[in-house]
Amino acid sequence: MGLSEAPGQRDTQALLSTTQAMELRRRDYHVERPLLNQEQLEELGSRSSATGTLQWRTWFRCSHARAQALLLQYFPVLAWLPQYPVRDWLLGDLLSGLSVAIMQLPQGLAYALLAGLPPVFGLYSSFYPVFIYFLFGTSRHISVGTFAVMSVMVGSVTESLAPDEAFLQASNSTVDVAARDAARVQVASTLSVLVGLFQVGLGLVHFGFVVTYLSEPLVRAYTTAASVQVFVSQLKYVFGLHLSSRSGPLSLIYTVLEVCWKLPQTVVGTMVTAVVAGVVLVLVKLLNDKLRQQLPMPLPGELLTLIGATGISYGVGLQHRFGVDVVGKIPAGLVPPVAPSPQLFARLVGNAFAIAVVGFAIAISLGKIFALRHGYRVDSNQELVALGLSNLIGGIFQCFPVSCSMSRSLVQESTGGNTQVAGAISSLFILIIIVKLGELFQDLPKAVLAAAIIVNLKGMLMQFTDIRSLWKANRVDLLIWLVTFVATILLNLDLGLAVAVVFSLLLVVVRTQLPHYSVLGQVPDTDIYRDVAEYSEAREVPGVKVFRSSATMYFANAELYSDTLKQRCGVNVDHLISQKKKLLRKQELKLKRLQKENKLPKQAAASKGTSISINVNTSVTDIESNDVEGSKAKVSSGTELEDTAARGQEDAKAPDMSSLKTLGLPQPDFHSLILDLSSLSFVDTVCLKSLKNIFRDFREIEVEVYMAACHSPVVTQLEVGHFFDASITKQHLFASVHDAVIFALQHPRSSPVNPVLVTKL
Repeated sequence: MGLSEAPGQRDTQALLSTTQAMELRRRDYHVERPLLNQEQLEELGSRSSATGTLQWRTWFRCSHARAQALLLQYFPVLAWLPQYPVRDWLLGDLLSGLSVAIMQLPQGLAYALLAGLPPVFGLYSSFYPVFIYFLFGTSRHISVGTFAVMSVMVGSVTESLAPDEAFLQASNSTVDVAARDAARVQVASTLSVLVGLFQVGLGLVHFGFVVTYLSEPLVRAYTTAASVQVFVSQLKYVFGLHLSSRSGPLSLIYTVLEVCWKLPQTVVGTMVTAVVAGVVLVLVKLLNDKLRQQLPMPLPGELLTLIGATGISYGVGLQHRFGVDVVGKIPAGLVPPVAPSPQLFARLVGNAFAIAVVGFAIAISLGKIFALRHGYRVDSNQELVALGLSNLIGGIFQCFPVSCSMSRSLVQESTGGNTQVAGAISSLFILIIIVKLGELFQDLPKAVLAAAIIVNLKGMLMQFTDIRSLWKANRVDLLIWLVTFVATILLNLDLGLAVAVVFSLLLVVVRTQLPHYSVLGQVPDTDIYRDVAEYSEAREVPGVKVFRSSATMYFANAELYSDTLKQRCGVNVDHLISQKKKLLRKQELKLKRLQKENKLPKQAAASKGTSISINVNTSVTDIESNDVEGSKAKVSSGTELEDTAARGQEDAKAPDMSSLKTLGLPQPDFHSLILDLSSLSFVDTVCLKSLKNIFRDFREIEVEVYMAACHSPVVTQLEVGHFFDASITKQHLFASVHDAVIFALQHPRSSPVNPVLVTKL
């Protein structure tokens, strides 16, 4: 139902002509105020220095309220669990937890293989970290646990520090699988502890903002490259091949070449098993997509495939008859806690930091998406602490580093999950499987797990479409995407991430070094100034140049700012100053030569007049010797007055003789330069010096310089940096460009003035 207009208003509008109605709809505004420079603005607005409270002082205050706030901050479960609406939310969380557990089981087994570990450790990593996050996390919908990208990063570390070649038995040249797996488990659990220490430490010092340096194109390209790494790493399970363990730069390329070289050695039964399992998984996913509205929860295709494949493998004997590799023994029950190996810390620290940052970036990005969708807030620092504790405590119980899974998080939300109670329920289901049901999956073919991993990569591999969208939207982001992807593919996951972050930061620096500079003109009948190259109706104000940069000026682009300013003004400032100094130097030398030539005749005449006066005076009265001294004094006094008058005339003529017009040099076609500093977000010492040099150089060519539109923090930094002095005061800084233009038109600088007097505006 629309809003109806009042009858009187409708009748009035009916009587108006079309032109009058258009004039009525037109909304002009008129503002009358005095012209304001910074000094007047501060007086008018009663500006005072902001008194910043020292945050560290509050850290050491102790009170009951502060203790309770800290407790609820670091243990969020105490804040929301007592208020949990059991009747409204418990059923949804129960169904959601069951759905996630059904997905968690096959993914835990599969991603453990991806990490180079026995499958049961994937189940451990699906239990401990999930329950720890339930206690400390702030997101209500993300599903913490095993994740493909994290697993492949862990796998690259375990395979490099514990390769197969290091466990070859001397008797028959076969790999000691038990010793190798034990070494890899120790590496993975120590890595998890180190990752947890990094994340908890960063969270406690409120370094949650560190993830802001990972832009969305960088993260998407990195996960896409990681998905390619995951795909390649599973080819040996799909074809039943035994490949060499590789890590480091170009390891992916070497692995692909080795797979191609050993394709004739493919185990046909393994390949058929993987293909059949993959087709079944794809069909179930397509069916889920088609029947999404009708089904209360998605069909557990992965779980059904695992159960069916395990039953077929056990009944047919795939391992003995067709050589299909199976999971093997899965011990029942939980393992006791094991201390990490400090000897490995030095070798794992770089990879641990990379995994900590990537895991947090994935978790916080998903957490913020769900928080925005459901109207609650996610604390990034507490998320770091929660993930860190999940990895730290999980590492003590022989888990490998985890993050959150996008597919499981979407299932947890779509099946009615409201809080992390769903995560706690899923972890309890996994616990039951670990204690009682895990050993039932001993005959599960590894090829089926590989097929499940590859099918689940569909979402990340679809990110290749970013190339097309970024090509249309932003070529710079596309460049970041491509560099990140190529670096991660060629240099492996740890070095690839480092190269991507460094490249994106360097690109930011380069973009600030190459900003858009523009000369501004006034849009007719407004106080708005725009680039004359873009706005055809914008006109430069006669006698005034307005210059603006699109980026802040700092040490990396200050010189370019000054050079571009002089170029855009249409005057060769440096050449004009050098010509002026050269001509003034010639005048000074010429004046000294003339003074020297005139000095000799004056001295001769003065000495001759003095001796005559003395002779005359002494001949008349010899006793009036004092008059002789008096006559000398008179002559000297007369000479000094003449010299003083001459110097006064020279000083009076000096300003005129030093002007560009008097020297015969070309004069700029403008008398005032206005710097629009609205883009400045901070200033450094190089910026201050550059601004002072601009004032000095343009005053040398008889152009007065003004600044406009500085933000208050920038003004404060100018004050702290002692920018304002006798020659540059706050009267040279105006509230807006229009204020500066009006003032410049009212006070054109026609002749050079003493710099100190310039400030008396």
